Amino acid sequence: MFTIAVFPNMTKTNIRTVFERVRSFFADKEVRILLPAKEADLLGYGGMGVENIGQYPMDMALSIGGDGTLLNVCRRIYDRSIPVCGINLGTIGFLVDIELTEIESKLQKILRKEYRIEKRSMLSGYVVHRGRKKYKGNAINDIVVTKGGMARMLRFGLDINNTRVADYKADGLIVSTATGSTAYSLSAGGPIVNPQVKALVLTPICPHTFNIRPMVISEEDAVHIHIEAGHPDIFVTFDGQKSYQIADEDEVIVQKGKEPARIVKFGDKDYYQTMKEKLWGNE
Repeated sequence: MFTIAVFPNMTKTNIRTVFERVRSFFADKEVRILLPAKEADLLGYGGMGVENIGQYPMDMALSIGGDGTLLNVCRRIYDRSIPVCGINLGTIGFLVDIELTEIESKLQKILRKEYRIEKRSMLSGYVVHRGRKKYKGNAINDIVVTKGGMARMLRFGLDINNTRVADYKADGLIVSTATGSTAYSLSAGGPIVNPQVKALVLTPICPHTFNIRPMVISEEDAVHIHIEAGHPDIFVTFDGQKSYQIADEDEVIVQKGKEPARIVKFGDKDYYQTMKEKLWGNE
């Protein structure tokens, strides 16, 4: 019995219709569908619901939503070596690989094992206060140190490994994986990096000086961000979905996570083709 845990984004207007297509396709096959308990009740399939589904045995995770939904699933099952596949209900969708017109055909390919698994590096971020780690989070796209609301510009120092590289005045700093280079980092002026490149991208947000530029470094490097600002409204965010408030003189350490995310991809799509279609349309 093949077990698939389905993670539906209940904020999407057509989520019930799409989930029903998935359920109907697997109904006569040797496949067990699981749902998070809350979502199962909302969809009317309470018998499929599982508490703490992130720790439950499964062969594959299937997200229904956009890239953000898939990112959330990757964090929920971090450290478990489980492949994640995504059905796209979002607007862009670099990570999700199944469009609405191809749900049944791609699900059939999953059953036939006609897919590949791409390992995408993840980030682990730590907040250190007076030498003690007080928070840890993971991300597949990016970890960002940024100011909140109307707060003043941040002042922070940047070390890579044991070398002080720069002192910044900016609205923040994005540390992204190659996968995340087409997300927030791209909007802030960072480069596009093929996910197969083993690199991290450091992109300042609205820097106060012209001589500060994005940097591409080895994914084996450790990034140390030393907060030197004089206000309390500073946050570190993980994939733009989780945040933690940090204080003056805290340090944020970002480095490659111990385990990669495992993303299901099909042979009919090429990274550069996807990039062209998602970023520039068919021009």
